[in-house]
Amino acid sequence: MENNSGLGFFEKYLTLWVTACIIIGIAIGKWLPAIPSALGELEYYNVSLPIAVLIWLMIYPMMLKIDFQSIRNVGKNPKGLVVTCVTNWLIKPFTMFAIAWLFLTVAFSSVIPHTLAEQYLAGCVLLGAAPCTAMVFVWSYLTKGDAAYTLVQVAVNDLILLVAFVPTVGFLLGVTGITIPWNTLVLSVVLFVVIPLAIGAITRSQVIARKGNEYFSKVFIHKFDKITPIGLLLTLIILFSFQGELILGNPIHILLIAIPLVVQTFLIFFFAFIWARKSGLPHNISAPAGLIGASNFFELAVAVAISLFGLNSGAALATVVGVLVEVPVMLILVRIANGKLSENL
Repeated sequence: MENNSGLGFFEKYLTLWVTACIIIGIAIGKWLPAIPSALGELEYYNVSLPIAVLIWLMIYPMMLKIDFQSIRNVGKNPKGLVVTCVTNWLIKPFTMFAIAWLFLTVAFSSVIPHTLAEQYLAGCVLLGAAPCTAMVFVWSYLTKGDAAYTLVQVAVNDLILLVAFVPTVGFLLGVTGITIPWNTLVLSVVLFVVIPLAIGAITRSQVIARKGNEYFSKVFIHKFDKITPIGLLLTLIILFSFQGELILGNPIHILLIAIPLVVQTFLIFFFAFIWARKSGLPHNISAPAGLIGASNFFELAVAVAISLFGLNSGAALATVVGVLVEVPVMLILVRIANGKLSENL
């Protein structure tokens, strides 16, 4: 009961919490710039360590739920993997290119210079071609997803990313010489998958060995129920504090870049989620499948944008806007996935 009430209270006032955190973050970035400046220095290979800690805390409760023996059962129901892989690699990068091109170079041509629009388009493509690794576990947790199945989906997508990211981006942007920042990629996988998974598995086995499975499932695991919502809100504050000056200094372009990113996110979510539900997949697989397709590996996208186009480029700015859009929009989609849409499909 504690879990349902705590999460329900969070979701009930979701819009209020998200709005408050965005305002607080922007205010800190504007009037207390020393705080995000200090936190921003805590970075290793383009991965923010404060954000990494918060994501780790959010992922840990999800990892506790993984029964490694249940991973073997994933192969008995491959439809969810098919939905995720097809959405992420055969549909998402191309719809991202089409939507961003339509908005940035056509609809907004009177506002955004063509050269700058092409740079923004490049940043959007980088986001669209990089499926999420870390926050997927959070979205799955909030939709009561199958923890073992989500882990396998993330692992499969990471393997495909190793071979498909470069040719996909190269084809869509017509650029050559793209190199994956392997340090960023490896560090992200270790931080967001390997370490919390290992500690979660050790914790699970130790608690069950000492106090039994019933205590673990009914008491111990619920001690972490409020960590994920709190971690999400703190993540929002930090993300928006990092970009407070940028948002206030370029509000029109930030908004214009955000529009195609939001449209793309909603489109991919509904496509994957409805496909999964119509395929007969249960909510605990179909909801994460839709959210995995909608979210992005923004650490990788930002790192590649900086290496290809430069720190102050329009492409880098577009990937940063992707970071700012990601959490609020995905929280809205979590709410949709948990609502009546799922019941009606």
